[in-house]
Amino acid sequence: MTVAVLTGAALTAAGGVTAYAQAPPEIVVKGGVTQPVFSYKDAIREHVYVETDLDSDGDGKRDRVNVDVIRPKETERGLKVPVIMDESPYYDNAGRGNESELKTYDANGNPVRFPLFYDNYFVPRGYAYLAVDMVGTTKSDGCPVSGGPSDVLGGKAVVDWLNGRAKAYRADGSPAKATWTTGRTGMIGKSYDGTLANGVAATGVKGLETIVPIAAISSWYDYSRMNGVNYWTNEQPWLADYVDTDPFEKCAAVRADLGEGEDDATGNYNAYWRDADYRHGTIGDVRDVRASLFAYHGVNDLNVKDNHFALWWRELAKRGIDRKVWLSQRGHVDPFDIRRDDWVATLHKWFDHELHKVRNDVMRGPRADIEIGPDQWITQRDWPSRDAHEITLRPGADGSLGPKRAGKGATATFTDELGPRRLGHSEGEMVSDPGTAKPFRTAFVSGPLPLAGRLSGTPEARLRISLDKPTSNLTALLVDYGEDTRVDYLGPGSGIRTLTTEDCHGESAPGDDACYKQTVVKTVKSPVNVVARGWLDAQNDGSLSDPTPLKPGRYYDVRWDTLSQEYVLKKGHRLALIIAGTDSDYNTDTPTEAKVTVDLRGSSITIPVVLGGGDDDATALVPQPKTTWRGPSDVTLPVQEREFH
Repeated sequence: MTVAVLTGAALTAAGGVTAYAQAPPEIVVKGGVTQPVFSYKDAIREHVYVETDLDSDGDGKRDRVNVDVIRPKETERGLKVPVIMDESPYYDNAGRGNESELKTYDANGNPVRFPLFYDNYFVPRGYAYLAVDMVGTTKSDGCPVSGGPSDVLGGKAVVDWLNGRAKAYRADGSPAKATWTTGRTGMIGKSYDGTLANGVAATGVKGLETIVPIAAISSWYDYSRMNGVNYWTNEQPWLADYVDTDPFEKCAAVRADLGEGEDDATGNYNAYWRDADYRHGTIGDVRDVRASLFAYHGVNDLNVKDNHFALWWRELAKRGIDRKVWLSQRGHVDPFDIRRDDWVATLHKWFDHELHKVRNDVMRGPRADIEIGPDQWITQRDWPSRDAHEITLRPGADGSLGPKRAGKGATATFTDELGPRRLGHSEGEMVSDPGTAKPFRTAFVSGPLPLAGRLSGTPEARLRISLDKPTSNLTALLVDYGEDTRVDYLGPGSGIRTLTTEDCHGESAPGDDACYKQTVVKTVKSPVNVVARGWLDAQNDGSLSDPTPLKPGRYYDVRWDTLSQEYVLKKGHRLALIIAGTDSDYNTDTPTEAKVTVDLRGSSITIPVVLGGGDDDATALVPQPKTTWRGPSDVTLPVQEREFH
């Protein structure tokens, strides 16, 4: 179907003189998608300041949010368009995208370059694009608070302005009204930007029709730590300072409050973290979400770990929110740099369907696109797979891992001991020589897998433990032993290699081109890979807010979910469960030096597996080993770089 427009209509005036009146401009749709009929070069570029109810820097004035706008010039002649919006704290520091693009401006303060391809591609197709400076960053007023209320409410105010519920002003102080928009808004962005999309959606603001969070946070507690175990120290004030390019003193008091609120000393969930929790928080809740969801996440992202997506997705599924997802094997990487042409085409259909209300097929196909190996993609009805069987693997007294329980009284011990730099031990140390006893970990290995399968979902670790001190950090690793070529998600680039060649998506103009460097998958051949990771401070097993120290010598049952995964388990490979103390690669806590005794009969890991042959007997996947196997030695696993672009 084609919806026509944009041409003038000939009218016959009185006296037989032919005059020409230009018809109102319209959107053109063909083949289920909008067409590029509007000039990008001639588009209107402007900036406004949206007034909020916030005073995040305590200066007695309402914070104003800088909004850089680009929209078709036809919006001055009656065309009303929806909005694609990327709210970010990174426009004048880390930059956006693989090439770390920054905003640029002309002499009048109007935007010239909008980072990323969204403006180049979507403005010609009948959208406005807004690059919004998060409160406290770039040209906006206030102080950033690392995901807290004012970060989110600044973005909400922009959506309110687009729908006539908030005020905005131009640089000369004159009021600015968004008369050119339908009010229908979609928020998109990677990392912090996508996080803000999640947060604004959780407020339930009317007019936000859809969000596209890319590798995004859904709870800042879960970004900073897991189950009481700290990933980073001083993370909240550090990040707030990183994104704030104002003089250091301006927001020093705010950052001090962030440091006090995060409470690194205990790792507990408290009122501070509830303010930055978009699933069940004070400023927003998953139950209030109206917007549809097109999510992307890398299952091997160890910066914004994939439990953010998994828990957000699960809650939204319960509410019947329209949703779609892409999952890759990469780390903290944008899908534009993984599967570019397919991503742009799918995103185009999605925004057309959700914002222009175009009837296309974007929601008719499978809900999930999943990368299961380097550039190997499958589609799936939903995530996790509805065909997955739960397999419970149990440690044996002989170091085996299989479906059978160990005998009564069988135990294994390790110590949450100090490693180099007064931290714990690295994952490379933990997975090396699994057949050899080591004081800081205990390892249990299966025999060669007789069948192929695919892990789809979230493993669960259950341990029955006794300590000689009130608590210990616990690490559970599910490990694949077997030579294979895998995505190099731990190395530089987190699974991609950037080329010198470019391709273009959209139209260019002086100062803002639509062309970006191409990338290819980066792989590594290795004998071992950590499939799933999870951490727990034992005293937080019953509550993240109110820890209960363990009584030395007494046995306790503890459980926790690891990070989620999509992972092919290959025939002939071996699976292992590694149980250890503090993980120095991803934990910053000081080990407690507690001795941990594991009751093997009461311990297990349960994994959801789709069997390659469709066999209903899932336990057939993993046999008990019949011979001793030492495994690879001196394994070195890089620590994934923490990226912000």
